[in-house]
Amino acid sequence: MDTFAARLETLEHQWMRAWMRGDRKLMKEVAARDFVFLLGGTKATLLDRASWLEAATTRLRCHSYRFGDIYVRRHGPVGLFACQMEIEASIGEHEWKGTVWVSDLWRRSAVRRNWKLVERVVSRPDGDDALGEALKKFQLWN
Repeated sequence: MDTFAARLETLEHQWMRAWMRGDRKLMKEVAARDFVFLLGGTKATLLDRASWLEAATTRLRCHSYRFGDIYVRRHGPVGLFACQMEIEASIGEHEWKGTVWVSDLWRRSAVRRNWKLVERVVSRPDGDDALGEALKKFQLWN
């Protein structure tokens, strides 16, 4: 594994552990100001940074995760992290458990030269419309 891939994988684990602990401060440090979380499926659902931080530290909780085979690619100041992930989480009373595909876009800042998570796309098997509807309730702009 090259240095860049190891760095992104480390950041990914930090992000996921912060989510599991409900560590808003660390997630806020890692997430870019224009961060978005997109849950793909039959009906996609989007959370902006503020909505994600609020939800992930209160009602959208990750209980456990495990990355599968990891794919990392660098394009100058942008990095892509993708993998299958086993997840056990909850959205309020709704259980979210199973295999998902995660694609994360990272960007290196020009001034401080640190990596920020810009976008997380999670694709889930179709057929669980209740998950998307539950997630929509976290959109702060609605």
